[in-house]
Amino acid sequence: MIPYTFRAPRPCFTCQDREKFMNKDNDILNRLEDLIGKAKAAGADAADAVFISAVSLSIGQRMGERENLARAESADLGLRVLIGARQAIVSSSDVSPAALAGLVDRAVAMARVVPEDRFCGLAAPGQLATQFPDIEGCDASEPDADALGDLAKRAEDAARAVPGITNSEGAEAGWSMSTVAMVSSNGFAQRRSSSLHSLAVSVIAGENTGMERDYDYASAVFAGDLPAPEQIGRTAGEKTVRRLRPKKAKSAQVSVVYDPRVGNSLLGHLASAVNGDAVARGTTFLKDKLGRKIFPDAVTIVDDPLRRRGLRSKSFDGEGIATTRRNVVERGRLETWILDLRSARQLNLTTTGHASRGTTSPPSPSTTNLYLESGTVTPKQLMADIKSGLYVTELMGFGINGVTGDYSRGASGYWIDNGEIAYPVNEVTIAGNLMEMFAHVTAADDLEFRYGTNAPTLRVDGMTVAGQ
Repeated sequence: MIPYTFRAPRPCFTCQDREKFMNKDNDILNRLEDLIGKAKAAGADAADAVFISAVSLSIGQRMGERENLARAESADLGLRVLIGARQAIVSSSDVSPAALAGLVDRAVAMARVVPEDRFCGLAAPGQLATQFPDIEGCDASEPDADALGDLAKRAEDAARAVPGITNSEGAEAGWSMSTVAMVSSNGFAQRRSSSLHSLAVSVIAGENTGMERDYDYASAVFAGDLPAPEQIGRTAGEKTVRRLRPKKAKSAQVSVVYDPRVGNSLLGHLASAVNGDAVARGTTFLKDKLGRKIFPDAVTIVDDPLRRRGLRSKSFDGEGIATTRRNVVERGRLETWILDLRSARQLNLTTTGHASRGTTSPPSPSTTNLYLESGTVTPKQLMADIKSGLYVTELMGFGINGVTGDYSRGASGYWIDNGEIAYPVNEVTIAGNLMEMFAHVTAADDLEFRYGTNAPTLRVDGMTVAGQ
């Protein structure tokens, strides 16, 4: 069903508002509990509230000069009320007493008139998380602008120093921190904070119509876990120069090798296909594949929300359910859907603790730290027997049919000739069907945790490459 939400118009949430709402004298959890109490007093059978605040800082550098500095602060509150089998959501960035009273009135009034949804509802008290392991999800230190600017400068300088680099699209260093607080009438009341440090650089090689661009990027929860900026810059420069003088690829059916920075997209397609909402609607090509083999025996795919310093780690989900490490695919067999409470009820199953929640919509299922485990061969060994194939480093477009699994995307990268990367290619299309592609995946041993979703170098046999 379409969720019924209302967004209260208001001027920007101020720093003073945020501090008043978050300080110890007006503890955020107590304020949310008071809001829940008012909702029940106004006629709600149940309710939950979410408060999300965020602050970010980024510094941009281009051609040796500071290009931009941006700092942003935001905060939002969302209230969901349930009356019988009806629910409504109202959100606002105004947390004044008068605004919160109006929030309750609007939410209750909406919930009385919207259509019923027999699958909506809060978790039972016995389902709620009671233990919250330390996942090291937040680096409490905020970098200053000069420190971020130095990172961006060092990364861009290193990239521009690579012979063949002629221009720069710039480097950017960033930091952000967010806090999520959630209170429900079922007794759940918790908050968590998370941080992100990032560094990216993109440069250009060549001249006129022969120019090529590439980039490198890194992110981490803790600043100390980022690679050295010189390493990121040098890698970006070397990748860019390597792409000069691309050739056209001929159309053929060949093996395609996915670089790790694009191989994780295959896991993204899997995540969409096993999402509980899609399964409940029957709009996924995997709808009847639970418990069946869809990958080779050597493939295991893990979702681990408790991974220390993971970019998407969390000890409880958006409905207060404890999270746990799960094998989504184990030795090739699809073991689980990704479920929240609503999709689990639709499928007569139990939630897997994958609810994701914002302030303007109901919870929905989503993966956390999703990754495909490393294989046993090096990337070089993975390609050794490929007489002709494509090594993909960049994907464009999104030609994916989630119902049928049909797959078609623009790509660029390098041609593989007799097991070796021979020359750059661009303007090609790679196509197949995700069921067939999953069945022919082989993984290398170079898994690194650089993103929320991670994969090592992946080889997929029998794909169609459309070139000239």
